[in-house]
Amino acid sequence: MYRTIIFDLDGTLLNTLQDLANAGNHVCAQNGWPTHSLDAYRYFVGNGIPKLCQRFSPEDQRGQERLEQTIAQFSAYYAAHKEDCTAPYPGIFPLLDALQQQDVRCGVLTNKEHTLAQAVVEHYFPGRFSFVQGAVPGVPTKPDPTALFRLMERMGAEPAATLFVGDSNVDIQTAKNGGLASCGVLWGFRTEEELRAEGADFIIRDPMQLADLASGR
Repeated sequence: MYRTIIFDLDGTLLNTLQDLANAGNHVCAQNGWPTHSLDAYRYFVGNGIPKLCQRFSPEDQRGQERLEQTIAQFSAYYAAHKEDCTAPYPGIFPLLDALQQQDVRCGVLTNKEHTLAQAVVEHYFPGRFSFVQGAVPGVPTKPDPTALFRLMERMGAEPAATLFVGDSNVDIQTAKNGGLASCGVLWGFRTEEELRAEGADFIIRDPMQLADLASGR
């Protein structure tokens, strides 16, 4: 049984891919750079906005000063358009209802900037998550477990009774680095092969399977 579940955000609770891709390609077009397919963005995302911007930029445009300009361009556009296409994945709300009925504490750990992460979570899941941790200056992002440990301390989470849930190798690595069991989800941005290769303890296709895992079924 798991008394605490910590979720990744993008690709796990929310399908944000189209809005992230649109923002990235907007920046590319503004700067006269090649744009990228939606599938390419599946692998650009996962390590935070600075890394995303580095990945969609041409190799000769990745110097620190140029990258900071790219991040500013991306952030401005994304802030204005982050809700154009984004939506919770089907089945997430019934899952959260079931977990609440089981008295499972739920948190969110994301590489999105912390203030933005809080705003996004509250917009799409009002009142559902009391514990949200995004990226903050001076704290390494996932898969480093530092932010995970801070979140678990705030939640009063016991490692043996905590499950980390995400859609990518970064999330499985985060769970391993934090000494937690991991669950990969197949409705997100990455593939079953990636999750299995990374050593996910569980892999699920339907959100309600997570309620079964939490209850020990």
